[in-house]
This record gives sequence, C-alpha cells and structure tokens, in this order.
Amino acid sequence: MAAVVTHPLDTVKVRLQTQAKGTGLVTTISNMAFKEGFGSFYRGLTASLLRQATYSTARFAVYEKAKEELSKRSASQSSTVNNLLAGLIGGVVGGIAGSPADRANVLAQSKAPQASGNVFVTLYRVMIEDGVLAVFQGIGPNIVRGMLMTATQIGSYDIIKQYMLDSGYFKDGLGTHFLGSSAAGLIATTVTNPVDVVKTRLMSSKPGTYTGSFDCMYKLMRAEGPAAFMKGWIPSFTRLGPHTVLTLVIYDELKELYIHSKKSA
Repeated sequence: MAAVVTHPLDTVKVRLQTQAKGTGLVTTISNMAFKEGFGSFYRGLTASLLRQATYSTARFAVYEKAKEELSKRSASQSSTVNNLLAGLIGGVVGGIAGSPADRANVLAQSKAPQASGNVFVTLYRVMIEDGVLAVFQGIGPNIVRGMLMTATQIGSYDIIKQYMLDSGYFKDGLGTHFLGSSAAGLIATTVTNPVDVVKTRLMSSKPGTYTGSFDCMYKLMRAEGPAAFMKGWIPSFTRLGPHTVLTLVIYDELKELYIHSKKSA
C-alpha cells in the first residue's frame, strides 16, 4: 500500500536525480504532467511493487532476527548499538534481494529504452541486451543504501520510540508510532540521499558509462558540484516520510498482533 501511494514522488525523485543540472522540482513535475500525462507518475509501478516484496520483506525479516540474536549474544551491549547493527545486516540482504527490481524501476521511471510496463519484460530486455549480470548494475551503492536506510529508518525508529516511551510523556500507541516514524523518515532521507543519487545514476546508465561507484561520484562532483548529491531530497522526503509512517506503523501493529496471538495460543 505504501509503495502505491508514494510511487509518484519516487518517480519525480528519479527524474531529478538523472536530469541535467538546473532542472528544478516544479519544472520536472510540470513537464511530466503536461507533456507526458499523469500516467507518467506511475511509470515502473510493477517494478516498485516487486522491489517492496523482495527488498522490504528481506530487510524487515533479517532485521528482527539479527536484533534478536544480537540481544542474546551481547547482553551487555546497548539496545541502540544492537538496533543499528541489525539494521546494517538487514540492509545488506535487502539490498541484494531487491536490486534487480530496483534497476527495472529506475529504468522505467527514467524512460530508458529497455523499460516496459511489465517488470519481468524490462529485466528480460536488460539480460538479452547487456547480459544476465546487468540486472545487478548498481548493486554496490544499493547495498550501502540498504544498510544505511535500514539502520536509520527501522533502527532509529526503534530507538526514538523507546526514548519517547522512557520519557514518560508518551504512551505506546498510534500517536507515538506516527511521531517516531516521521522522525525516522527525516533521518533516513538525509543520510541516504547522496548514495541514492549514485545508485540511480548507475542503474539508469548504459553499461560502461561509469567504471563503478567512485567513478560515478567523481564525474558527478566535477560536472555538477556537491549539491548534486542532494538532488531529489524534497520529493524523496515527501515520499519517504509518509512511506516510513505507513510502513512502520502497519509493521508495528502487525507485530503486536503476532505477539498477542502467540501469547494466547
């Protein structure tokens, strides 16, 4: 649900991150709406849904398991450290699992020639034209982004929520979950945006355009300056803010239901 609601903002973010210097947010949205039609905001939706099914499922599952294991083995270690470490581990697995769908999503959103309305057709075209491994183009920064995203989004959410509850001013409920997830969304957007720009540039480019992540960063810095690494921050936060709220609030409520069902079983 979160992916469907926030997908138009993700498409605008990708357009900003792949366009030349000087193209602003308002101009990008205007061009998409009036020149391409409102359907352009939902380019790559099937890829986005597949990405959520692979990336998000993997990182959430691994995060919870890693947090549980770290707590058992490092009883003396603070829960804050355990949450962040679990987030890094979950991010690695999620980044690998979701990379092919992520590349298909970026190709569709940036109007690449291989893009199709069907994620599997897009991936098939990429493999036929550029080889099987091409579906994993950009996996390096995608893993780094996954690590930072999970640690700062899920990990910081658990930490912030616990601090709020420990303060005595908040009770464990939807209001606290909403505030905690909003703060986590702000932190996650800011920390991951530079890596997200590099990932998007690599995934939207033809093989051979860049030799790797550092080459992409170097060329981006030379051509557009340091501000280029924060391209798309506004739509990214506008998307990730509600996306984080929806994802984490639903996740927390489902987790509570699961815990209660186990106790009553």
